[in-house]
Amino acid sequence: MEIKEIISSGILEAYVTGIASPAESKQALEWVNIYPEIRSEVLNIEKTFHSYVLSQSVSPSPQLKERILQGIEFNNSASGPALGGLVAKVRSISPVWRVAAAAAMIFLIGSVILNIVYYTKYQDTASAYHALTKEMLAKNEKLDVLNQDMSVIQNKYSVPVALNGLQKSPEAAAKIFWMKNTGEVYIDPSNLPSAPSGKQYQLWAIVDGKPVDGGMIVSGKDGKQYHIQKMKTFGKVDAFAVTLEDTGGNPTPKGDMYVMGKL
Repeated sequence: MEIKEIISSGILEAYVTGIASPAESKQALEWVNIYPEIRSEVLNIEKTFHSYVLSQSVSPSPQLKERILQGIEFNNSASGPALGGLVAKVRSISPVWRVAAAAAMIFLIGSVILNIVYYTKYQDTASAYHALTKEMLAKNEKLDVLNQDMSVIQNKYSVPVALNGLQKSPEAAAKIFWMKNTGEVYIDPSNLPSAPSGKQYQLWAIVDGKPVDGGMIVSGKDGKQYHIQKMKTFGKVDAFAVTLEDTGGNPTPKGDMYVMGKL
């Protein structure tokens, strides 16, 4: 093989970078010892790689560099088999490649640290996002309830009826909204006292002087406060009243009457 063919074969580059096969390394070493041109080409390749590594690498701190180099230290020299009367040189890893390995290690460690930092930030951001979403959903739910309440109050057919406190609870109050076009009945029980355990408020419509069940009042559930809620429909009503009954109610009023108001 001619010298030009040897130089263009790529074996010399593989030999310098340490990735050549044992047979290729042996062959390259023979060429270096025989041909001055090949020896010069190998030196040029080493200089080229040296310049490239230095331009791409970031120098580690002296302390970190020393610890890494101690971990990857190789013997600087060793005797090899005789080749044509010459002693084959077993090449050690160049200091340039040691620095490159150290730089690569630093990049790897830095990458891992950055990944951990960004993952932590992502987790924090995701948690904040979920908390904000939950808060917005709760506010939207309250806004929906408020809009529903306002639609009842502002309805042009809505006739408000104030239910005032009676002897059992003079401070109690409630408000009825009766739709004169449909007979639908809504109640706002916000100002009724909290019902004790096992008890529940029940609405009554006074029709022709007799109490008619208007439905059970739900004041709250799962921590949510109910405001204006729809009750049973009445086309003709004289008055409304609220009594405190056993949970689930009764077909006729048996408990104390808390509020009452005439239509």
